Amino acid sequence: MADKEEIEKTIAEDLVVTKYKMAGTIVNQILKQVLEKCVAGASVRETCEYGDKLLLEETSKVFKKEKDLKKGIAFPTCISVNNCICHFSPIASEPDVILKEDDMVKVDLGAHVDGFIAVVAHTIVVGSSADKKVTGKKADVVVAAHNASEAALRLLKPGTGTYSITSTVEKVCAAYKCKPIEGMLSHQLKRFKIDGEKTIIQNPNDAQKKEHEKFTLDTYEVYAMDVLVSTGEGIGREQNTRVTIYKKTDETYQLKLKASRAFYSVLTHNQGTMPFNLRTFEEEGKTKMAVVECVNHRLIEPFQVLYEKPNEHVAQFKFTVLLMPNGAHKITGLPFDSDAFQTDCTVEDPELKSLLNSSANPKSAKKKKKKAEKAVNEVAMEVDAKA
Repeated sequence: MADKEEIEKTIAEDLVVTKYKMAGTIVNQILKQVLEKCVAGASVRETCEYGDKLLLEETSKVFKKEKDLKKGIAFPTCISVNNCICHFSPIASEPDVILKEDDMVKVDLGAHVDGFIAVVAHTIVVGSSADKKVTGKKADVVVAAHNASEAALRLLKPGTGTYSITSTVEKVCAAYKCKPIEGMLSHQLKRFKIDGEKTIIQNPNDAQKKEHEKFTLDTYEVYAMDVLVSTGEGIGREQNTRVTIYKKTDETYQLKLKASRAFYSVLTHNQGTMPFNLRTFEEEGKTKMAVVECVNHRLIEPFQVLYEKPNEHVAQFKFTVLLMPNGAHKITGLPFDSDAFQTDCTVEDPELKSLLNSSANPKSAKKKKKKAEKAVNEVAMEVDAKA
């Protein structure tokens, strides 16, 4: 165990922080470009392919001289629309979705540099702007998800218990008459591991409350905070949509089919433990056959495509945060366009209001404190001078 702890690289090292931030810069830049493509008439499949192409291109530009350094997609581009909750990224043989005006669009993607992962997700409504505001339940759910993610960010610090984040997210959503999606997990990130041991659960049901462990956050940990909120019951269901995103597990098994062995060998070499989309494999027929055997023997696990009830809407905001000694450093996420949303709901709870009004930036909080101290000292000096 001691050896493992010595080998494990954390953000206590400057170079590790640099690699996380590089991955963060890449995903923020690509998220922005993918969101710009999310217009009425756009193909979801083509836009997902575009996102993945950019992730590979941009990560290939860093650490070029270090030939053995692995980098690339940490989570394939997904575009989940309206009541689709997550993980929608169709391959060529599956039905596409064409975006329409007023669709609620969630873009989710991730990159890694040397195994250090940065993920991000953002929600927009197609065609919305300050001049064409989103109103009603659709506005409520997007503002709820954004504010819940902002509240979570302010609680992401060493010593915080994970369930205090769970309950805060729930309270913020309740103020907007919305519900977090039941049982969704935010994971600790580790090198080459997108689903670390420590997790923050959303809206757990009674069984999940009993089973899900409580954790305390520590300095030098990294988290992917993922907030998914619904206008409906907040319960995800599978439909007929084919799963296209999978991840290798630590299980072992001697595969029987030649196609499965070839698929698993390529997967191990190219993707390692990172989630991947089936479209990265050329022969779709053989790939589908191989996936069945690999899933049956738990060599890979699926990321299910989940849905809320029809006519409901789901919003998502996800960001990556480094828990440094001087505070939480949010390295992914784009600015929220609050001018495009108009809601009649508001957070009334004094504690929640105070939390949301507090600074999430450790540097600016320090500056404010210094400024306040300076002002106090100046007043004191004036008083002394008059005396």
